Order: sequence, then C-alpha cells, then structure tokens
Amino acid sequence: MGKTILVTGASSGIGKATAEHFQQKGWNVVATMRNINDGSDLAQLDNVLVTRLDVTDDASIKSAINASIENFGTIDVLVNNAGYGAGGPFEAISMEKIRRQFDVNVFGLLATTQAVLPTMRQQKSGTIVNISSIGGRVTLPMFSMYHGTKWAVEGITESLQYELEPVGIKLRIVEPGAIATDFAGRSLDFNNDESLTEYQGVVNALMSAMPEMVGNASPASKVAQVIDEAIHGDQLRYLVGEDAEQMMQARNTMSDGEYLQMNKERFGLN
Repeated sequence: MGKTILVTGASSGIGKATAEHFQQKGWNVVATMRNINDGSDLAQLDNVLVTRLDVTDDASIKSAINASIENFGTIDVLVNNAGYGAGGPFEAISMEKIRRQFDVNVFGLLATTQAVLPTMRQQKSGTIVNISSIGGRVTLPMFSMYHGTKWAVEGITESLQYELEPVGIKLRIVEPGAIATDFAGRSLDFNNDESLTEYQGVVNALMSAMPEMVGNASPASKVAQVIDEAIHGDQLRYLVGEDAEQMMQARNTMSDGEYLQMNKERFGLN
C-alpha cells in the first residue's frame, strides 16, 4: 500500500506543505488538524485522509491514529508539526497562557508520539520527525516561553533516540528559521502590558527588527523538502534556511557572552 505519513497541524503552513509534498511523491498521507473544514482542499487529493486531531485532546489523538491504521494499515512516519509561538514580556504572560504554550508545543507532541509508538514498535520500524526551530538552539528577546518549549523538544528528542532507535524507530529534529507562514499572524500569541514601562524598550526594539528578521523567509515547501531529507538521512538535526544556518554558525563560534552581546547590539539593548 506504500508508505504512510501522519502530519499534525496540516491545515496550513509547514504542515500543509508537508502533506502536499508527500502526496505528490505517492505516499499515503494522514493530514490532521483541529478543524477538518480547513482541510477541504487536501481531502480532494488521492491517498489523503483528512481527520481531526487536537494535540491537547487525547481522545482525538487516539481516534486519528486508529483512522490512519484502518485506512492505510500502518503509520511509517509521524511529523509532529502542530504548534504556535507565545511571546511578550514574561511578566505580562498569564500562567494560563504559559501552560497552554507548553500543552500544545511539548505535551501535545509527547502525547501524539506516545500514542503512535505501539504501532511503530510492533512493526519494528518508523520515523518520528519533530518540528523544532532555530529557536530551539538560540534565543531572541521576548520569546522565553516559546524558546522554552522548543528547547524542551530538542532535549526530549535527543534523549529518546537512545531507547527508540534500538527497536527500529528513528528520531529526527527539523529546525526552521524564518518561514513564510502565518507564524507571525494567527499563530503568534504576543502578550504585552504597556503599564510595565520597564519592558517597552525591548518590545519596541523587537517589533522594529521583526520585518528584517522575516524579510528573507524560506517558503514552507522548503521545510517539507528538508523533512523528506531527514526521513531518509542519518543525522539527528536538520536546519532550514540561510538565517538558521547563519545563527547556528555564530552560536557555535562565539562564547555565551559574545553571542548575547551581539543580540543586545542587534536590538539596541545596551
């Protein structure tokens, strides 16, 4: 029946591009999303199953995996893509929003991974691709909670490879830089309280720098291509985009102090 890939957060952006990429390659694709009406165009494609999966809803995760197996017999690749960014001064972010950021980006990823493991373990094969970010290796101001989730994904994935690879399950991390998606739109939850005047200089510096930061964003299709490379490659981590490569090169060649100072100067924080 061919290979089967399950993609979370496939209604738009990286997830949708990944679903389209693998459908065009002849794979069976399970495109999951919270609202299946957002996947009506994907549902028209051959060998694509659009089904509901909310990573914060265990029942929907189980249902989506069962539907995948019923329709295609197995799951060969899981792409944990669902996620969003929470930003703003840490003091201005409610604990409710902090918990939601971790629920979606970390605990949702863990729940989906745990639910697919019995199938992959029984077939003694499978690949789990976790979509992290260059923000899982380096940081920017005002995104402490988002960075916290992506650094968690990096550590979890690296550790899991030790126990899963011996039973035939590969782990891969894909780290995009700026991508031309709606991350800075509906996928960004930026919190600010202007009465916290001490932080507004950093907020304004970030907002001023944002257009330049996303000015050379890579298309979502590029991430899909790198996901394909990761599935068939033998590395743990895969960067996406020139900006991600440049940031990682700087981080690897500088001390902590030098790198932090570079970013302070970039955002006028000295």
